[in-house]
This record gives sequence, C-alpha cells and structure tokens, in this order.
Amino acid sequence: MIRKLQRKFVIITMASLLLVMTLIIGSINAINFYQINHRIDGILQMLTDNDGRFPKFEKGGGRPPRPSQGPHFNAETPFQTRYFTVQAAPDKTVIQIDTGHIAAITSSEAEEYGIKVLKNGRAMGYLGTYKYKQVEKPYGTLIVFVDCSSQLSTGFSFLLISLGIACASFLLVLILVGAFSKKAIQPVIASMEKQKQFITDASHEIKTPLAIISANAEVLEMTSGQNEWIDSIRNQIGRLDQLVKDLLTLSKMDEGGMKLVFTDFSLSDAVEETVKPFESVAEAQGKKLEMKIQKQVSYKGAESALRQLVSILTDNAFKYSDEHGTIRVSLSQSGKSTKLEVFNTVEAVTEEHPERWFDRFYRSDASRSRQTGGYGIGLSIARTIVEAHKGRISVKNVDEKAVTFTVKL
Repeated sequence: MIRKLQRKFVIITMASLLLVMTLIIGSINAINFYQINHRIDGILQMLTDNDGRFPKFEKGGGRPPRPSQGPHFNAETPFQTRYFTVQAAPDKTVIQIDTGHIAAITSSEAEEYGIKVLKNGRAMGYLGTYKYKQVEKPYGTLIVFVDCSSQLSTGFSFLLISLGIACASFLLVLILVGAFSKKAIQPVIASMEKQKQFITDASHEIKTPLAIISANAEVLEMTSGQNEWIDSIRNQIGRLDQLVKDLLTLSKMDEGGMKLVFTDFSLSDAVEETVKPFESVAEAQGKKLEMKIQKQVSYKGAESALRQLVSILTDNAFKYSDEHGTIRVSLSQSGKSTKLEVFNTVEAVTEEHPERWFDRFYRSDASRSRQTGGYGIGLSIARTIVEAHKGRISVKNVDEKAVTFTVKL
C-alpha cells in the first residue's frame, strides 16, 4: 500500500511537471519561430516595396525606413540578408533575374524557383529553405526569395537545446522526487501505520470479550433453556466475529503480510463449488439462482482467495437483491482474459456513483442499509483480492433495476 501510494505521488508530480515543462518549452519555441518568421516577412515586405532592393541610406548612421509590417532593421541588414529576385511579364514568362545578393543560387536555378511560384499562384510561402513573396508590378510580377536557412537552423538548434535541457531537468527531478517521495508522504504513512496498528490491536482485544460473551451465553442456555434473547446474543457475536476477521484480513493485505500462493487450478470448479451452497439460500428466500459457468476454465492464482471473492460477490447479490429476485453468476474465458460476472435484480438503484460501494464502510442509505447484516467491508476485500491478482473489478447499474459486478482477471 505504501509503495503504491509512493508510486502514485511520483506519477502525479512528474505528470504535472511534464505538463508545465511542455507548455513552457512549447511557448518559448513558438514565440521564437514566430519572431523569426515575422522578421523574414518584414524583409520580404521591404524588398517588394522597393522593387527587390533595400532602401538606401547614408553610411554611418540612421536606419532604413520601416516597412508597413515588420520589425525595425539596422544598417547591417542588407549585408546580412541573402536573397534573389525574379521578374515575370504579364504572360508569366521570366524577363529578369537578379542573383547578385546570393552565392548559393545560379540564374537557371533562380528561374526554376520563379516558374514554380508562378505556377502555384501563392502570394507567399516556402520553397525549401527559401521564403518567397510575389507582388504585382506595372511590368508584371516581382518575386523575392529570401534565404532562411541560417534563421531556421538557429531556431531548430534552440529547439533541440531547450528539449535537451528539459529532458535532463525532467530526469533529474524524477530522481530527486523518487528519492524524497517517501519523506514527502511520511505523515500519510505514519497515519496509515497507526490506523493499521489500531485495527490489529482492536481486533485482538475484541476477541477476548467475544469469547467470554459466547461462553456466558452457553451457560445461560444451559441454566434457563434456549430463548430468543440468547439467539440474538449469538447472532451479534457471529457478526462481530466476522467483522474482526474481515478487519484482520484487510490489515494483512494492506501490510503485505498475507502471502498469496499462486497455483494452477480449475476456476470453473472453484466457482461452481462456491456458488452451489447458495442454492439452499435461494430456495429459502424464494429467489432464483442461475449459474452460467464455462467448463474447463483454468487459472493461475490464489485459489482460496478467489473462492472468497466469489463468495463475497454472491453473498452480496443475495443480500441486496429484491424479493423473489434473480441472481446470476457467470464465468467465461476468451483467450488470456477471464471474466467473472455476478448479476442481481434490485427494487431500485438510486446511487449515482456505485463504484463507491468498494470503499470501506461505505453505505448508500437507499439500498445498502444495516438491515442486511453487513458492515460495508466485503466489497473492499473483494477489490483487494482482485488487485492482488493484477485484475480489475467494476460495478454497473443496469437501468436502475439490476446490478452487475464484473471481474476481469
């Protein structure tokens, strides 16, 4: 239980950290790429506004005029920018090419780029590492291509570095959280340990008075004969004795003190043999018990614990089924999956969250009153047994007229 709580603490902490780091890294890199793209758009705007050239300004100071959209530029921007231009006539034939501001592109390659842009008809976009913009001019079309390889390389390098730092930080925090998680949940662990110790001590202390009361009841019966009061005392002794046993079982399971021995056995036989004695209960209560058990279903697990599981679920179905209701126990196997279902009809299910029935001592006022004789522990034990077998148990409300417990092993 402590290891499970510790593992859950680590998972929740690291999931929260991962979410925050993803948002931070994603936002930083999104802003970075937006700024890179925004600057390139500004350069394209400036070049198209000036027929494929940067505006001239006096050497030694000042800035070129700012385009209608885009960032400010300094005097070095024209010398840092690698670009080429393609001019086309109204009939889409290339009439002029300028590759004087770039060394990586020849005139023939520039013409090919221009033809591709003229064919796709897009006003702005990317061709490889070149971002282009085409505008209409009096002579036809002007297409400006800006080499973005340096900016994109810087952007992706920043992305990889930030991801690397984030991964290293995540692993470091994971190690630290794993190392100090037990200390972080120490107050909870201490509270759980005190609770377990109290349950164990109280259960053992209750046994002695129960034994004395039982002996006194026998003496009273011998001296005054059997009567309804003595029978009531014995019934209550039986209930308290079962409660003590259930509490001890839960305590041992929580502490890991109950070692389950897993062996191969016939689950079909175990389920049938466990449910069979309830036929007399069904007959006495005027209820209908059905069994749909697939033959030759084998399973590797703790046979005694699984028999207890079937007994708890079947007994629960009888306790809370309606008068003259139907109880059905089914067992089936498909591939490696084994499914056990216990169904019972009820007068009405008003519980909005039936999964809470697995909580210890939980009761719904409408359908799980103390008149049934239980303490709200049985289903908690059932869930613990299923989890010990790495399985899943669930409950389903069927049209508010029936309840089905499903165990998948």
